[in-house]
Amino acid sequence: MVQIIKTLKAEHWPTLNTVIMVEDTLKKMNESVISVAELKRKLPRQVNHNTLMLILEYLERSNKIAVSLRGVTWIRNAHPNLRKAILQGMEL
Repeated sequence: MVQIIKTLKAEHWPTLNTVIMVEDTLKKMNESVISVAELKRKLPRQVNHNTLMLILEYLERSNKIAVSLRGVTWIRNAHPNLRKAILQGMEL
């Protein structure tokens, strides 16, 4: 995905509204893993493939999603009790 950033033209850079739309769609999905094609179908508006790939790369780098061969899944959990348990827990 790193190559995507280098090869994209300025016309494919996502807007903040598009990034938020993709984030919200991934957060609210019923499936645990979703393919990129299925994600495109579930989005309220059409998104250029290269733009979507750039958004997914950003979300993966910010540890909000995990991308695997099977698809994409939302992994961010902002629950305060979980954060507290992680901070106070012991490392194995």
